[in-house]
Amino acid sequence: MSTLIQHTEPASASLPPDWSGIGACALPVATGAGTGLLSSHALVLTATGRLAAEVDFAERLCGPGTLLWIRPGQAARFGDPPDDTMTIVFRTGLFDPEELPGLTPDDPTGPAREPLALPRPDVFRSAFGHLAADAGGTPGPVTAALLRHQLAALLLRIRAIEPPPDLAGHVERRTFERFQRRLEEGYPHTRRVEDYAGELGCSVRTLTRASLALSGRTAKQVVDDRVALQARRLLAATPLSVAEVGRVLGFGEPTNFGRFFHRETGLSPGQFRARFTGGRPGGIPGQRSPSD
Repeated sequence: MSTLIQHTEPASASLPPDWSGIGACALPVATGAGTGLLSSHALVLTATGRLAAEVDFAERLCGPGTLLWIRPGQAARFGDPPDDTMTIVFRTGLFDPEELPGLTPDDPTGPAREPLALPRPDVFRSAFGHLAADAGGTPGPVTAALLRHQLAALLLRIRAIEPPPDLAGHVERRTFERFQRRLEEGYPHTRRVEDYAGELGCSVRTLTRASLALSGRTAKQVVDDRVALQARRLLAATPLSVAEVGRVLGFGEPTNFGRFFHRETGLSPGQFRARFTGGRPGGIPGQRSPSD
């Protein structure tokens, strides 16, 4: 999870309780509220209806039997949910890195990065129902252990639907995934591709080749995309001033941040923020094309 989450106030409708780290609610951000930054994981299940969601400024329409996994730090807002929508929220660091086979929930390269159509929605509805019922039970170590085991089973079911890629021989994929993990910790401090290549023990050319192969973006564009995404999150969902957003992202001068943001989104920071604070409506600006 990004260290920049500490600069924000969570806008979650429900946070997992401290005693278990696992909870249940209808949605992780209240319907009709502005864009909010999540401070925990949220697994949102649409059972029979359709749910309109926006996650990191991309629209998501979740049909019946769809699971949406929203990660900590992501920006989210929702339309009116069907009555049978269920959400399980859980904090980061709940599982050790090697505890769940083939899955580290806090890994930025984990499964269900897009809405996941479930092959057996009834199985997931049952699992969500049991978790929600037990989360409302008597707090204590037994209930906490029960919730933890149930959540582990649920996460492994998700992994079974989206198994990890076979990395044997796929050097570029391994390089890119290592790059993504390091970038999550490093982007507030450096935007230099040379720094990431040095930490990963490879050349800038190797890192760029892997990035182009897996994302269609150069390594520099991947870094800039991540910084611009965090800027949009903070501008849309926090009261930080434009200058403060720039500072926490490593820009010493507001003018440098403004130029960077305009280059990446086509809008000034103020123009982008106005779309979320009663200013003129508009679409969500996209990222630069690979040729930019």
